[in-house]
Amino acid sequence: MANEHDIWQWKEPGTAWKGAGIYHVTLTIPSREPLLGELVIPENDPRQARVERTELGEKIVHTIFHIQDIHPEVRVIQFCVMPDHVHAVLYVTQPMQKGISTVVRGWWQGAKKEGREFASPFSPNIIRDNKRSPMRDNKRKRNITSPMRGNERSAADSIFTEMPFIRPMSHKGQLQTMIRYVQMNPQRLATKRLKPGFFRVQEEIEIGGRMYRGIGNAALLQAERYAPVHVRRTMIGEAMHGDDTRLRDYMNGCVLAARQGAVMVSPFISDKEKEVMAVLLAEAHPFIYIADNGFDDYYKPSDGLFDSVAAGRVLMLSPWEHDPSKRHVTRAECVAMNQMAEEICNLTNNKTNLCP
Repeated sequence: MANEHDIWQWKEPGTAWKGAGIYHVTLTIPSREPLLGELVIPENDPRQARVERTELGEKIVHTIFHIQDIHPEVRVIQFCVMPDHVHAVLYVTQPMQKGISTVVRGWWQGAKKEGREFASPFSPNIIRDNKRSPMRDNKRKRNITSPMRGNERSAADSIFTEMPFIRPMSHKGQLQTMIRYVQMNPQRLATKRLKPGFFRVQEEIEIGGRMYRGIGNAALLQAERYAPVHVRRTMIGEAMHGDDTRLRDYMNGCVLAARQGAVMVSPFISDKEKEVMAVLLAEAHPFIYIADNGFDDYYKPSDGLFDSVAAGRVLMLSPWEHDPSKRHVTRAECVAMNQMAEEICNLTNNKTNLCP
């Protein structure tokens, strides 16, 4: 029988998780001011990117590890300070009386206190504007704090006005994926800054009379051939009853179509469709991904998709505005996204479906 951590759990308002487990916590400066650190990209190489923390950034690190002092049942197993937000992965070793929400709220209060002291006129330190070129001479000493200039905050102002977001880790292998995600944050931000075109949200992309927002390489819409990836329920049902011939042939046919130059199009919803996408990513084939939610200005694709978007091999499209509260895809949305994939494929003059 599956226990409560075998399924995905999302934080709902008023929910308090009290059990042992691993949690990914994100604290953001809503104004997106780079008050916590400065991204440095030596030799314009994202692989060498790092964040040099400001005084406030260093103080926030102290508040992270102070969690362990107050709550000995909690361990900080990974963290990353970015210019305008902080990631922390917390391991709760045993059930708690009040729950992870109480722990995180206490950390939040400590961070807000540090933020108010930082913004006080009696402590005039703020990171200098870092919107200029990311290329820096990493050999010279940097002073990354400077006096405020006409934009002083009141001592009563709060930099961290929003409660941190809490996400429980419950899937097998998810912890290592999340640790890698946190570790790679500076490299991802560096890649976005060096290649802003592919990561900038593109508005009003019209395809067949339907309007989309997009991220990635819009030139993929000029390809000569397209083919959908849509694994039917009947194929999965046959495979569950011992005959996987049709399912195997279909998935192999999709990969073969990509190898022959077709741009594959799909929302990649089912596990089998995700397996096809994994092959497309591994073999560096271009494809168009239909997303069930829109993109905000700070959207970053997930691990494998991120690298392919940066390389210009993926276009992500969504007809919907970004909804930060959206957490599940509905059946009607699945049907609609598969229809969109078919529409895109049918726009070409060559209407031969290369995916059998």
